[in-house]
Amino acid sequence: MNKDAQRLWYSSKKWMTAAFTAFSDGPMMKDMAVHHAGVAAEHLLKAYLANLHPALIVEGKDFSSLLHATGHGAHASGPRSQTKTIGLVEAYVRVSGILKGSMPVSRQELLPLAEARNGVAHAAFHDSAQVNAVFTTCLRMADRLLPELPPLGDFWGEYQGLHDKLLDIQVEEARVHLEGKLARARQAFSERYGHFSVQDRSLVLAAIANVASPGYIEHDEPATCPACESQGWLGGETHVSETTDTVLMAPFVFDCPACDLHLEVGELGMLKKPFPEEIDLEVSPDDFYLLADAHEYNVFTGGGTDEDLMTDVFRR
Repeated sequence: MNKDAQRLWYSSKKWMTAAFTAFSDGPMMKDMAVHHAGVAAEHLLKAYLANLHPALIVEGKDFSSLLHATGHGAHASGPRSQTKTIGLVEAYVRVSGILKGSMPVSRQELLPLAEARNGVAHAAFHDSAQVNAVFTTCLRMADRLLPELPPLGDFWGEYQGLHDKLLDIQVEEARVHLEGKLARARQAFSERYGHFSVQDRSLVLAAIANVASPGYIEHDEPATCPACESQGWLGGETHVSETTDTVLMAPFVFDCPACDLHLEVGELGMLKKPFPEEIDLEVSPDDFYLLADAHEYNVFTGGGTDEDLMTDVFRR
């Protein structure tokens, strides 16, 4: 581990210890807890990036900072102390991209952490109802990153027990929330399609199954919905297997167009029948990425096929 990564690792541990201390001191110190935990999370994300290369934590548009990070500081316009680095959210985005969707924390879960840390730092404000959720977001993220870094000591120290307890509580709350999602999705499915005959329902669901997942998803694979058993879509990012020379997809989201069930990466593994952490697409990298490039070209030039626009009628 290089010196930049080591410095950030030790700094993250220091801030996390301070966060636990503030958390243990009661409600009046919870603002300090979320602030310090946010700083600890940012520094650990940057430690991971800096361990790959120090330039990965630098603000890409600042050339002087890039010169310092790449060992050419003699040509920089300012001292190393003025190096501009990325913030918490951008550090998360970069790490998540490298780890191919295996981060246990989604971008939606990260934002309250960033807001809490910035709120305390800049306006002395935080949402007290979000303290436990924000704090455990940091713990879950750290647990994913620490095994990726060379061991430099006991990161959790005397607070290992509190770490474990907070995660146990968070997991139980997440399971209750997941069951609520599944129940609401089943109810929505029943209200929409319960009055259809078996044949008509099959026709409608076959049409709806082709509805693409909302937002940007690199790749989709069909999967059975755990709520209504219709065809839904697992979305994720792809990478090349080092052993089979085929393309693998790491799922991080599930969407069902029939019942509107939406699951994030942490929920995919909590189901009674969990979705796989990786799916072998059984296609060579050359064939897969050539096809993907051709599809993007068709969409850009208007050469793609028309989507079926009538499916919304059946969902009303």
